[in-house]
Amino acid sequence: MQTKNRDEILAKIRSGDSLEGIDLSSADLSYENLKGIDFSGAILTDAHMQNANLEGANFSSARMERAFLFGANLARANFKAATLIDANLQDTNLEKANFANANMEHVKLFGSQLEGANFEHANLARARMKRAVLMNANFTRARLDEAHLERSDLTRADFTDANLVGARLTDAKIDGTNFTGTILEDKPT
Repeated sequence: MQTKNRDEILAKIRSGDSLEGIDLSSADLSYENLKGIDFSGAILTDAHMQNANLEGANFSSARMERAFLFGANLARANFKAATLIDANLQDTNLEKANFANANMEHVKLFGSQLEGANFEHANLARARMKRAVLMNANFTRARLDEAHLERSDLTRADFTDANLVGARLTDAKIDGTNFTGTILEDKPT
Protein backbone atom coordinates (compact mmCIF):
# COMPACT_ATOMS: atom_id res chain seq x y z
CA MET A 1 0.00 0.00 0.00
CA GLN A 2 1.25 3.46 -0.78
CA THR A 3 1.97 5.80 2.07
CA LYS A 4 -1.15 7.79 2.86
CA ASN A 5 -1.35 11.06 4.71
CA ARG A 6 -3.28 11.45 7.97
CA ASP A 7 -6.49 12.69 6.29
CA GLU A 8 -6.51 9.77 3.82
CA ILE A 9 -5.98 7.28 6.65
CA LEU A 10 -8.78 8.81 8.74
CA ALA A 11 -11.12 8.81 5.73
CA LYS A 12 -10.38 5.09 5.18
CA ILE A 13 -10.96 4.31 8.86
CA ARG A 14 -14.22 6.25 9.05
CA SER A 15 -15.56 4.74 5.81
CA GLY A 16 -16.00 1.48 7.69
CA ASP A 17 -13.96 -0.50 5.15
CA SER A 18 -12.03 -3.47 6.50
CA LEU A 19 -8.53 -2.59 7.66
CA GLU A 20 -7.39 -6.23 7.72
CA GLY A 21 -3.91 -6.43 6.21
CA ILE A 22 -3.84 -2.67 5.59
CA ASP A 23 -0.41 -1.21 6.29
CA LEU A 24 -0.77 1.75 8.65
CA SER A 25 2.86 1.58 9.78
CA SER A 26 4.13 4.87 11.20
CA ALA A 27 0.66 6.44 10.89
CA ASP A 28 0.04 9.32 13.31
CA LEU A 29 -3.47 9.12 14.72
CA SER A 30 -2.69 10.87 18.00
CA TYR A 31 -5.50 12.74 19.78
CA GLU A 32 -8.17 11.29 17.43
CA ASN A 33 -11.55 9.92 18.51
CA LEU A 34 -11.47 6.38 17.14
CA LYS A 35 -13.86 4.83 19.64
CA GLY A 36 -15.01 1.35 18.58
CA ILE A 37 -13.02 1.28 15.31
CA ASP A 38 -12.14 -2.18 13.92
CA PHE A 39 -8.35 -2.40 13.41
CA SER A 40 -8.36 -6.23 13.45
CA GLY A 41 -5.57 -7.65 11.32
CA ALA A 42 -4.14 -4.19 10.51
CA ILE A 43 -0.42 -3.46 10.45
CA LEU A 44 0.26 -0.66 12.94
CA THR A 45 4.01 -1.08 13.39
CA ASP A 46 5.52 2.17 14.75
CA ALA A 47 2.07 3.85 14.64
CA HIS A 48 1.43 6.80 16.97
CA MET A 49 -1.92 6.96 18.77
CA GLN A 50 -0.93 9.06 21.76
CA ASN A 51 -3.89 10.30 23.82
CA ALA A 52 -6.36 8.91 21.26
CA ASN A 53 -9.81 7.71 22.35
CA LEU A 54 -9.80 4.05 21.30
CA GLU A 55 -12.36 2.80 23.80
CA GLY A 56 -13.79 -0.53 22.65
CA ALA A 57 -11.57 -0.65 19.54
CA ASN A 58 -10.77 -4.05 18.05
CA PHE A 59 -7.05 -4.75 17.51
CA SER A 60 -7.36 -8.55 17.39
CA SER A 61 -4.48 -10.10 15.39
CA ALA A 62 -3.09 -6.63 14.62
CA ARG A 63 0.66 -6.13 14.28
CA MET A 64 1.62 -3.28 16.61
CA GLU A 65 5.36 -3.62 17.19
CA ARG A 66 6.74 -0.42 18.75
CA ALA A 67 3.33 1.30 18.55
CA PHE A 68 3.13 4.42 20.72
CA LEU A 69 -0.18 4.63 22.61
CA PHE A 70 0.96 6.71 25.58
CA GLY A 71 -2.02 8.12 27.52
CA ALA A 72 -4.66 6.60 25.21
CA ASN A 73 -8.11 5.47 26.35
CA LEU A 74 -8.25 1.76 25.46
CA ALA A 75 -10.90 0.64 27.95
CA ARG A 76 -12.56 -2.59 26.81
CA ALA A 77 -10.34 -2.76 23.69
CA ASN A 78 -9.72 -6.18 22.17
CA PHE A 79 -6.06 -7.13 21.55
CA LYS A 80 -6.66 -10.90 21.27
CA ALA A 81 -3.68 -12.53 19.49
CA ALA A 82 -2.19 -9.09 18.67
CA THR A 83 1.56 -8.49 18.48
CA LEU A 84 2.62 -5.63 20.77
CA ILE A 85 6.35 -6.30 21.10
CA ASP A 86 8.14 -3.19 22.47
CA ALA A 87 4.88 -1.16 22.32
CA ASN A 88 4.47 1.81 24.66
CA LEU A 89 1.13 1.83 26.50
CA GLN A 90 2.36 3.86 29.45
CA ASP A 91 -0.27 5.74 31.48
CA THR A 92 -3.11 4.30 29.39
CA ASN A 93 -6.61 3.27 30.44
CA LEU A 94 -6.88 -0.44 29.61
CA GLU A 95 -9.61 -1.41 32.05
CA LYS A 96 -11.27 -4.68 31.02
CA ALA A 97 -9.15 -4.90 27.86
CA ASN A 98 -8.64 -8.36 26.34
CA PHE A 99 -5.03 -9.43 25.67
CA ALA A 100 -5.66 -13.20 25.45
CA ASN A 101 -2.89 -14.93 23.46
CA ALA A 102 -1.22 -11.57 22.70
CA ASN A 103 2.55 -11.30 22.26
CA MET A 104 3.51 -8.36 24.47
CA GLU A 105 7.18 -9.04 25.07
CA HIS A 106 8.96 -6.02 26.56
CA VAL A 107 5.76 -3.91 26.44
CA LYS A 108 5.74 -0.72 28.52
CA LEU A 109 2.71 -0.42 30.81
CA PHE A 110 4.12 1.89 33.52
CA GLY A 111 1.31 3.42 35.56
CA SER A 112 -1.45 2.04 33.34
CA GLN A 113 -4.97 1.20 34.54
CA LEU A 114 -5.57 -2.50 33.76
CA GLU A 115 -8.25 -3.41 36.27
CA GLY A 116 -10.14 -6.51 35.12
CA ALA A 117 -7.96 -6.99 32.01
CA ASN A 118 -7.58 -10.47 30.51
CA PHE A 119 -4.00 -11.68 29.83
CA GLU A 120 -4.78 -15.40 29.57
CA HIS A 121 -1.98 -17.19 27.66
CA ALA A 122 -0.33 -13.81 26.86
CA ASN A 123 3.44 -13.41 26.52
CA LEU A 124 4.49 -10.58 28.85
CA ALA A 125 8.13 -11.60 29.18
CA ARG A 126 10.26 -8.62 30.30
CA ALA A 127 7.14 -6.40 30.42
CA ARG A 128 7.54 -3.09 32.25
CA MET A 129 4.48 -2.81 34.51
CA LYS A 130 5.69 -0.73 37.46
CA ARG A 131 2.95 1.13 39.35
CA ALA A 132 0.25 -0.46 37.16
CA VAL A 133 -3.22 -1.13 38.56
CA LEU A 134 -3.91 -4.80 37.80
CA MET A 135 -6.70 -5.50 40.27
CA ASN A 136 -8.83 -8.51 39.28
CA ALA A 137 -6.70 -9.08 36.13
CA ASN A 138 -6.53 -12.61 34.70
CA PHE A 139 -2.98 -13.90 34.03
CA THR A 140 -3.93 -17.60 33.81
CA ARG A 141 -1.12 -19.49 32.01
CA ALA A 142 0.53 -16.18 31.03
CA ARG A 143 4.26 -15.79 30.60
CA LEU A 144 5.67 -13.02 32.83
CA ASP A 145 9.27 -14.11 33.19
CA GLU A 146 11.51 -11.19 34.14
CA ALA A 147 8.50 -8.82 34.18
CA HIS A 148 8.76 -5.67 36.29
CA LEU A 149 5.73 -5.43 38.59
CA GLU A 150 7.25 -3.28 41.33
CA ARG A 151 4.71 -1.19 43.28
CA SER A 152 1.84 -2.54 41.15
CA ASP A 153 -1.58 -3.31 42.58
CA LEU A 154 -2.18 -7.03 41.98
CA THR A 155 -5.10 -7.27 44.41
CA ARG A 156 -7.27 -10.31 43.57
CA ALA A 157 -5.37 -10.92 40.28
CA ASP A 158 -5.29 -14.52 39.05
CA PHE A 159 -1.84 -15.95 38.20
CA THR A 160 -2.95 -19.60 38.00
CA ASP A 161 -0.24 -21.65 36.23
CA ALA A 162 1.58 -18.45 35.14
CA ASN A 163 5.35 -18.21 34.66
CA LEU A 164 6.83 -15.54 36.96
CA VAL A 165 10.45 -16.74 36.88
CA GLY A 166 12.68 -13.76 37.60
CA ALA A 167 9.71 -11.36 37.88
CA ARG A 168 10.14 -8.40 40.19
CA LEU A 169 7.30 -7.98 42.69
CA THR A 170 8.93 -5.59 45.18
CA ASP A 171 6.30 -3.63 47.11
CA ALA A 172 3.47 -5.01 44.94
CA LYS A 173 0.05 -5.31 46.59
CA ILE A 174 -0.94 -8.99 46.54
CA ASP A 175 -4.01 -9.11 48.80
CA GLY A 176 -6.21 -11.98 47.66
CA THR A 177 -3.98 -12.71 44.65
CA ASN A 178 -4.16 -16.29 43.33
CA PHE A 179 -0.73 -17.86 42.73
CA THR A 180 -1.99 -21.48 42.39
CA GLY A 181 0.47 -23.45 40.23
CA THR A 182 2.54 -20.34 39.52
CA ILE A 183 6.19 -20.95 38.58
CA LEU A 184 8.26 -18.46 40.61
CA GLU A 185 11.78 -19.77 40.05
CA ASP A 186 13.68 -21.91 37.56
CA LYS A 187 13.35 -25.62 38.17
CA PRO A 188 16.67 -27.40 38.78
CA THR A 189 17.91 -29.43 35.83
